Amino acid sequence: MTADERTGARSHADALVRAGRIYSMDEAGRMYRALALRADRILAVSAERDGLDDLVGPSTQIVDSAGLTVLPAFDDTHARLIAAGRAVRDVPLDQAGNISHCIELIRARAAVTPPGQWIRTGANWHEVNLAERRLPTAAELDTATISHPVLVRRGSRHAAANNLALCLAGINPGTPDPPGGIIARGAAGQPTGWLTGSAIAPAERLIPVPGPDEQVGALGTAARDFAARGIGTVRDIEVSRDEMPLLRHALSAGLLAVRVRVVIPVPFPGERLKVGEFLDGLEEDGITPRSGDDRLRVWGLATALDDKAENGGLDQPDALTEDLTWDPGELEDAVHRVALRGWKIGVHAWSDRAITTALDVYERVLQRDPGLPPGILVIEHAGLAGPDQRARAVRLRIPVTVQYPLLAALAPVLVERCGDQRVHDIFPLREWLDEGGTLAAGSGYPGGSYAAMASLAGMVTRDTRAGVLGAPHAITRQEAARLHTAGAARLLGEQHLRGMLAPGMLADLVAYTADPFTAPIGTVAGLLPELTIVGGRPVHDTHQLLRPHHEDWLNSAQ
Repeated sequence: MTADERTGARSHADALVRAGRIYSMDEAGRMYRALALRADRILAVSAERDGLDDLVGPSTQIVDSAGLTVLPAFDDTHARLIAAGRAVRDVPLDQAGNISHCIELIRARAAVTPPGQWIRTGANWHEVNLAERRLPTAAELDTATISHPVLVRRGSRHAAANNLALCLAGINPGTPDPPGGIIARGAAGQPTGWLTGSAIAPAERLIPVPGPDEQVGALGTAARDFAARGIGTVRDIEVSRDEMPLLRHALSAGLLAVRVRVVIPVPFPGERLKVGEFLDGLEEDGITPRSGDDRLRVWGLATALDDKAENGGLDQPDALTEDLTWDPGELEDAVHRVALRGWKIGVHAWSDRAITTALDVYERVLQRDPGLPPGILVIEHAGLAGPDQRARAVRLRIPVTVQYPLLAALAPVLVERCGDQRVHDIFPLREWLDEGGTLAAGSGYPGGSYAAMASLAGMVTRDTRAGVLGAPHAITRQEAARLHTAGAARLLGEQHLRGMLAPGMLADLVAYTADPFTAPIGTVAGLLPELTIVGGRPVHDTHQLLRPHHEDWLNSAQ
């Protein structure tokens, strides 16, 4: 075969991209200078800029720029797209520098909100970036408004509520902590307003759900923003059964600009639904393992053992260490049950104790059913994985999702919480790869930024809000990119469809005006794509280089 690689009979391309560099991200490290698209697939690639000119027809659109660098569109394997859609409507606290500023922002929203209506904040911020380094209390939130219930969200598992919100949610000194949640209390037992995990739900469920059109519009805005940051596929780690229709509606309305892989949380022990009943309910709604298509597909299920970097279960516990969410025996039974019914499952395990417990559970499940295929059991985070835990994961062939943006954002509080050395050793990516680990990368949004190049640069520089941490664990730019492309597609079982630029693969790609692999590393984190194409369709196009050539890509109902 020549330098040109083609698939099928020669036919005119819908689009032809000529660029300075086109990185295939395949194992051989091939690089091209021309790439042709037809419908939603890559038709051909060539090492020569004019090598595919015979595919140009009367309607072929051409992007020709020696200054462009093209890569496969990145996957974010651990984010919350639906939460990003909700945040479009919420009070933004990510720029606040102290609690007074938070209060001002909430007070300003209250001034234009009818009394009695709920006020909620976005979750993509962290209290470590406030001067006080904590969430506001109920009493402080009351100074913003006592006429509106207020729920301050931070990440997916932390919140603060004002006293009106606590009252409406039925949270008082006599309210017990729910399974999987904590109600923080003062010296006299009075709730402080701080809520963790499932303790947030009684307040959250009281917030009126916007109408379908408003929800779909906000979700579309969030999806476009992911695409504008180089993301072509989002594995949404937290989609409830009731939220599946929202994704389907967004797809049929032509607003789901990125591919979505759905992960549905499993109820914690003691919650109303048992695992078997939960799975029955999903299947009654037509939500089955891998249901959907290339644009919107169910990946599987997830649950958490700790999922809290700041206060997860440590082998050497201290006053801030929380118990693991699951009893290991109960988790084993739950994982075995869902696996036997064909579901994949990811267990959130950040701390060393949680990682060990997850591996113990997975090993026993594999002993009970050695025929389970590789990739059906996944560990999310594995932030504090040591040598023994990494070796076990490799031996058991357990994939791991890692989220360097979480470390970048949380580093100051983690240093206080765990000490310098332990934080230096979070996400030991160099060792994971050298030892044969199966890794895929994500952002951890809303805890971390979902900008693709910010993640890549962080894995290379180990730079964080607390400075450079754990430099020996750094990996190369190409390795970091593979964790978001070929490695991510492998985790999702889609390596035959995505993650590389080669003939026959889905046409998901991003183009930058600088080469992320050779540009000064200090500039890489801020790089944004000029063009993002998903399924052959431009979903982000800064200078209108292409027009959509098949408008029905997003318009056919799921």
